Amino acid sequence: MEKTWNNKAWFMVLPVLVLVAFSAVIPLMTVVNYSVQDTFGNNEFFWAGTDWFLDVLESDRFWDALTRNLIFSAIILAIEIPLGIVIALNMPKKGIGVPICLVLMALPLLIPWNVVGTIWQVFGRVDIGLLGRTLASLGINYNYVQNPLDAWVTLIIMDVWHWTSLVVLLCYAGLVSIPDAYYQAAKIDGASRWSVFRYIQLPKMKRVLLIAFLLRFMDSFMIYTEPFVVTGGGPGNSTTFLSIDLVKTAIGQFDLGPAAALSIIYFLIILLLSWIFYTVMTTSDAQG
Repeated sequence: MEKTWNNKAWFMVLPVLVLVAFSAVIPLMTVVNYSVQDTFGNNEFFWAGTDWFLDVLESDRFWDALTRNLIFSAIILAIEIPLGIVIALNMPKKGIGVPICLVLMALPLLIPWNVVGTIWQVFGRVDIGLLGRTLASLGINYNYVQNPLDAWVTLIIMDVWHWTSLVVLLCYAGLVSIPDAYYQAAKIDGASRWSVFRYIQLPKMKRVLLIAFLLRFMDSFMIYTEPFVVTGGGPGNSTTFLSIDLVKTAIGQFDLGPAAALSIIYFLIILLLSWIFYTVMTTSDAQG
């Protein structure tokens, strides 16, 4: 018996394809066009080939910003993933505490990025900020505007406060989907809490942990608004990530060719690293 195909269903997808073309494909092609050409104004373009890409890859400015991005993402993942798992494991599974905890966990995620940056910018100020004033009263020399280490600590704490909730909610969703029969069998066998976590809870959370890992890596690697609002990329260039460097090149210096080349390289790095993480984690999941 032959299966019939309803090609009319493609017309339902057509508006989405048109929207994606205008919002993604056309801007991307424009960036590609700028990355291989040079202009001196008056809408006159000259072929540059791969010159802009070579300039970006040979610049210390690019590699320094990339190193900062990788270090920041590694620190964020090392903190937020384990912390999110611990919080999710200790959240109630039944009763009135469930909706209360879920609402409290979701609150930081509802705050816009620029507002988060403004909150922590004021919060950490030495003159009027609660954190800055408290640390100063304790004799701790804290100033995220002048000290690169303080700026990094502020950005890391801010990101952990803002995005750990996402990891918590994903892990909690994986935990509540585990049938009670698994816990009952473990209780009968006299399994310890660590054994329950290692052999029951962690394997059941692998899928959501993969999603959490990829989302937090991509978000932390593309971070822009919060560090730009809090530190502006400073002090010096200590918190100038690739995203901030890209905006400075495109808008501050108006070098459209190098900015377009940098944006394409930036996109390919994110795509490549995400693919590597996904392949490694799915392969280990299949072997386990």
